[in-house]
Amino acid sequence: MQTNFSLAQLADPALAESESILRKCVHCGFCTATCPTFALLGDELDSPRGRIYLIKEMLEKDRPADIETVTHIDRCLSCLSCMTTCPSGVNYMHLVDEARIRIEKTYRRPLADRALRAMLALIMPYPARFRLAVRAAALAAPLTPLLGRFGQTGDRLAAMLRLAPLTLPRRSAYPKSGDIKPEITKIARVALLGGCAQKTLRPGINDATIRLLTRIGVETVLPKNEGCCGALVHHLGEEHQALAQARHNVDVWTAEIEQSGLDAIIITASGCGTMIKDYGFLLRNDPAYAAKAAKVSALAKDITEFLATLALPEPKNTSGLTIAYHSACSMQHGQKITTQPKALLTKAGFKVRDVPEGHLCCGSAGTYNILQPELARRLRDRKIGNILKTAPDAVATGNIGCITQIAGGMNLPVLHTIELLDFAYGGPKPAGLSA
Repeated sequence: MQTNFSLAQLADPALAESESILRKCVHCGFCTATCPTFALLGDELDSPRGRIYLIKEMLEKDRPADIETVTHIDRCLSCLSCMTTCPSGVNYMHLVDEARIRIEKTYRRPLADRALRAMLALIMPYPARFRLAVRAAALAAPLTPLLGRFGQTGDRLAAMLRLAPLTLPRRSAYPKSGDIKPEITKIARVALLGGCAQKTLRPGINDATIRLLTRIGVETVLPKNEGCCGALVHHLGEEHQALAQARHNVDVWTAEIEQSGLDAIIITASGCGTMIKDYGFLLRNDPAYAAKAAKVSALAKDITEFLATLALPEPKNTSGLTIAYHSACSMQHGQKITTQPKALLTKAGFKVRDVPEGHLCCGSAGTYNILQPELARRLRDRKIGNILKTAPDAVATGNIGCITQIAGGMNLPVLHTIELLDFAYGGPKPAGLSA
């Protein structure tokens, strides 16, 4: 794609990066075939190619974001399916991230939109606040049918209440911080990202991870003062807050690396994994953090990515259950992890089924299912329809957002891959599993 940025514009590292991305696009349109919003709406401006044109116009002409650009960028899930399809290697993730930052700096959203986004940024990355918010949502749940009378804001609040569970599970059985020694001879030492929303909604995922790692000889560190990875606010275009959270975690993990060493930083939510693996890029222009962030990104591993490198023992519970594997977008497109989770589940004795249209997003996408509830619901229902075609006993995936989104529309158990692996290798049976 031909671009016309001035030399003064290209002196800005962020704009220079965007310009280099834009120049790779050859307008081929392959991305439209795998874009969820284009599949639903059929509008070129709701495809990656259409959005790239809008972003180019906004950045190249150095103009504030307008309502048309905001509307179509807001509808983007950042699922990154287009990056898997693109034959030219266009890094759409970094381009749309820059567009979102520009939007938040130059576009004044309606008051209700600003208030909701501010509330999400103030609550969701902080487990204690999020826990209180979920309890409040449970009390407000009876009001959900009435909220539809209040337009877009009411629809968004109703979607938020529907996503919130009426009851919360017990807190983790493990301490908030400290080292958990392996049961057998140590083969590795890793830090485990506790997460924010996952820690509240499904603490059993991290518990299952610790149990399995401990049994196979991996020492697990729960670093003190670790915080949210920053992905939630990053997708809202809140650059300052996202980078502050990234720097905080880089400091926490660097201290652990320098004190006792780490073989990996384990992540059990693929949305967080995509973000942390990008710390090196996000902080590349910060002299104080560039090298440390790159090291942290290099150590970041999804739990299935890490387990696939180890020689696991024979499973103890071979249920033979049929599992529909839903690969989260941040797993298959963001991190390019496609085979390892399914291979681990198969080796553990499960019959794994691929979901038709597996490249399409389930509609979760961070806060997307709150901010774009109608599109998110249509994508969820399409995903569930495809899952049911595999006649599974349960669904496995590697991201808490997908678990919450899909479980909200079906009765089958929707589990994290690690919960099934922990069960197969001697852990407790996950709730709802029939075996």
